[in-house]
Amino acid sequence: MPDPLCRRGIVRPHHRHGRAIVVEGLMFEILEHTADIGFRVRAETLEELFQESARALVSVVLDPEDIEPRETRPVAASGEDRDSLLVNWLNEVLYYLDGARIALRDFHVESLAETRIAARASGEPIDPSRHRMKLIVKGVTYHQLRIWRDRGMWSAEVFLDI
Repeated sequence: MPDPLCRRGIVRPHHRHGRAIVVEGLMFEILEHTADIGFRVRAETLEELFQESARALVSVVLDPEDIEPRETRPVAASGEDRDSLLVNWLNEVLYYLDGARIALRDFHVESLAETRIAARASGEPIDPSRHRMKLIVKGVTYHQLRIWRDRGMWSAEVFLDI
């Protein structure tokens, strides 16, 4: 049976290792794992990589198409290096989803350094009648975390504890 998201044009099957999802022109791929779920993100800049990683995380939890960009909030994180910065950034986005009950959709990185990120994110309070939870994500892990640059593109693989 075809995936209902494929019919809506949100998800395109990729290959046997995952599903490619297109969100506003940039692509990320959901990676299947025995006990967790992950995603692979590709972007031209490091700022876009962090933005798309946040969008990928949100898409694992909620359908981003159901989120209206009604409010804008600052989202910031720091880390000891690029890997820990990405993990901390995504855990901050997860805090908004799970702890503050705010569904974030659009992310704009305002500043990014090796150990610090500051961004603005837009979304709205989670409304259970409109925002159907797909998965409960407990946290972003370092398990098989990778960030690399190849042929002018940045890529990252991130796994989530579900």
